[in-house]
Amino acid sequence: MSNREEIRKRLQAIFQEVFDDDELEIDDATSADDVDDWDSIMHITLMVAVEKEFGMQFNAEEIGKLSGVGGLIDLIEQRAG
Repeated sequence: MSNREEIRKRLQAIFQEVFDDDELEIDDATSADDVDDWDSIMHITLMVAVEKEFGMQFNAEEIGKLSGVGGLIDLIEQRAG
């Protein structure tokens, strides 16, 4: 399994927990437009959960540049690398 796929699987679990939806499936193209209830407050909750899971902190500029799950995976890969 690639590192990218492992990150995606971990993010999948976070998204399902944060949005309380065991059926929620994400991929690189998934964005706030695709997920019910993904508003600014839920975005903060999501990012805190991601930071905790991966043991890293993102700054406002990094978070602001994210356009979807693919960008988040890229960011995590960069930080972990």
